Amino acid sequence: MQLRKLLLTLLVGSQLLLACQTSPPSEETNTAADSRPNILLIMADDMGYSDIGCYGGEVRTPTLDRLAANGLRFSQFYNTARCCPTRASLMTGLYPHQAGMGHMTSDRGTDGYRGDLNEHNVTIAEVLKQAGYQTFMSGKWHVTKHMGQWSGDSLTSTHNWPRQRGFDQFYGTILGAGSFYDPVTLTEGNTPIDLQDTSFYYTDVISGKAIKYIQESDTDTPFFGYIAYTAPHWPLHALPKDIARYEGRYDIGWDSLRQERLQRMREMEVIDANWPLTERDERIPVWEEAENKDWQARRMEVYAAQVDRMDQGIGRIVQTLEEQGILENTLIFFLADNGGCAEELSEGWGRQLFIPEETIDGKPVVLGNGHTDLMPGPENTYQSYGVPWANTSNTPFRLYKHDVHEGGISTPLVVHWPEGISAKGEWRRSPGHLIDIMATCVDVAQAGYPEERDGKTVYPMEGVSLASAFSEDTLAREAIYFEHEGNRAVRRGPWKLVARGREGPWELYHMEHDRSETNNLAEDHPEMVQELADLWQQWATRANVLPWPS
Repeated sequence: MQLRKLLLTLLVGSQLLLACQTSPPSEETNTAADSRPNILLIMADDMGYSDIGCYGGEVRTPTLDRLAANGLRFSQFYNTARCCPTRASLMTGLYPHQAGMGHMTSDRGTDGYRGDLNEHNVTIAEVLKQAGYQTFMSGKWHVTKHMGQWSGDSLTSTHNWPRQRGFDQFYGTILGAGSFYDPVTLTEGNTPIDLQDTSFYYTDVISGKAIKYIQESDTDTPFFGYIAYTAPHWPLHALPKDIARYEGRYDIGWDSLRQERLQRMREMEVIDANWPLTERDERIPVWEEAENKDWQARRMEVYAAQVDRMDQGIGRIVQTLEEQGILENTLIFFLADNGGCAEELSEGWGRQLFIPEETIDGKPVVLGNGHTDLMPGPENTYQSYGVPWANTSNTPFRLYKHDVHEGGISTPLVVHWPEGISAKGEWRRSPGHLIDIMATCVDVAQAGYPEERDGKTVYPMEGVSLASAFSEDTLAREAIYFEHEGNRAVRRGPWKLVARGREGPWELYHMEHDRSETNNLAEDHPEMVQELADLWQQWATRANVLPWPS
């Protein structure tokens, strides 16, 4: 095994020195394909840092806990604080603005914010397909502004859809949020689906399609699968039997639950015991003074049930890998696209494309968290778990999805690959980022990263391969950068410079001593503030963050 790993490392290193691979894989590559790992990239949607069991949460996630116990957990892995930028960065190995997705799927007038994957990137699927991999995707795409028949975009209706970006097979949604019982933009291949199935539940279907693709794959050829759940993103939709598993669990309220999680996280060494719990968001009352406690607790029960159901589906996928005899040589990543989401849905949102007027069988869908007489969970509700529980999901960190403080950008990362990772149940503390996933896939798949795509220059990969961290806790890099909605940050070594909004002042934190971001050291270290601010400015100019969109 050690000799094989050494030969693999030498081969990968030599291939990455090649200027470009634009021709089909050679016979030598195909001959070596049997030993290359399958790769599964699994992503949760709007899930907080501390929700799953192996990161200190009380939600039942036995499959993820098992993968963590037999693999690695990264304690300082970062996303981009929002769904579209994260998915673009994950798929391309670039910062989201370089891929054209600095915000969401609308064109905001500058190159970094076109709302569509641009022509200067390649996806992991495109790179691995060129290297001889089978490719499939199941779930949420959300990196293109072209919505096909749903927006009357007939001429370019499939532009930047998964089948056009390297995936052999695709079943899922082109848009982001939506009902779990009747999601809009549901598509198979390039064909929209007119759903009439009243037993449909999206999380189960995402898992089921991934299983089908795995079962139908050629056993002599490795595959790359991207499984992008919409759980536990709002709306709060879960099956009654899953909700029942959490009945009464959250009657203790958010204050006690945060303390519970904090204690478990310290005991598990997810976080340093010296990092304080951040103060409760000022919008959140103490639990004893909260109104509508039954409804409030039910919100978290449904959210937990959504995560639980996702883990059950991942369990079925892992079981399929075991039955096929390929689990040992399958590299599995699990992570989330941003921190817990504090958005409180209201009737003021209006009936946007992703919010249906009625269910498949004709029941009116009631929108908004103001309807506290209506318990979330069923298909005729459209609610979110809001500020109080998002604050809990992100324990012990500050802020939420949208923000680039730790609560918005910190994600669990579980990595499992028995044939490639000898360590079991260990933590990796080195900071990592979504951009590293592409570099890792190129590395372990012995693939070449192209300089051009369809005659257009492709930006070089921004990340570093995580393979070095599979054996030792080291990742050599200069810095990691962030920007979303004017929220800005740079992380270099133990230091993090961060600001809220375009006009917000810079804050400086020492992550080894204070990852909770409670002790702002900006006034004590003005030279460090200036140095990191200059570094961020240079990156922002290079990476299409600037000029700001209107």
